[in-house]
Amino acid sequence: MTTIGEERKPAPGLHFVATPIGAARDITLRALDILATADLIAAEDTRTLRHLMEIHGVALGDRPLLPYHDHNGDRMRPRILAALAEGRSVAYASEAGTPLVADPGYQLGRAAIAAGHAVFSAPGPSAVLAALTVAGLPSDRFLFAGFPPAAASARRRWLAELATLPATLVLYESPKRIQALLGDLVQGFGADRRAAVCRELTKRFEEVTRDTLGALRDGFATRSVKGEIVVVVDRAGARAVGQDEIDAALKEAMECHSTRDAAAQVAETLGLPRRDLYQRALQLAGGD
Repeated sequence: MTTIGEERKPAPGLHFVATPIGAARDITLRALDILATADLIAAEDTRTLRHLMEIHGVALGDRPLLPYHDHNGDRMRPRILAALAEGRSVAYASEAGTPLVADPGYQLGRAAIAAGHAVFSAPGPSAVLAALTVAGLPSDRFLFAGFPPAAASARRRWLAELATLPATLVLYESPKRIQALLGDLVQGFGADRRAAVCRELTKRFEEVTRDTLGALRDGFATRSVKGEIVVVVDRAGARAVGQDEIDAALKEAMECHSTRDAAAQVAETLGLPRRDLYQRALQLAGGD
């Protein structure tokens, strides 16, 4: 029987370790092995990571556990890079979720790559993917846009750049500003655009509210909201698409999919009725 820590030591290099966004049991076995055997551990929040390791019986021992976050990155990166230069294995864990996604690990990863060190990912929990999974909105093409600007005017300008993108949008937001964000989304995207507000994903009081932006704005207007929030917004409405473009997309899709599956794929991508595209695909398949 293999237990945590019995796997071979991680290869020299920087190992980005995804950590749970709520439920402690969501951590992967590989992540626990890396945390148990890496020469040095860095964390966005050392208290959170230490507690997670204690829950899973992973001993820190005499290994260093270094804080690495937005406020000390310039000071801590040289120390971590020095450990990498010595051929040591370094694990970095964000406070919650996958490192580099709305997380200070980006500068560390870029510096390690620039210095010629190996960089690895131990994938796992992600609020972005968890929200996409439960939102009930198209997921074949999406954009993680991060946190909107806090200032109202800057937020509206920022949203205006996203309003017409043909991709599902994923945003993070503070509970203190969710009402303002929903109001600005209605103003910039229209009240009828579908969306989902996902709160406290994977936690005890997880809540997913799906509706139009207008209904969500009205529903959250008087609510006192707490917890981590992810907002998922449907893509912009269908643009005008010419028949030549439709036919080209169908022919390409039918090269590796059945007629029905190709029609469904193109319908979702172009925002067009599936039945109409299926009939056209049958015509193309028959040589029309």
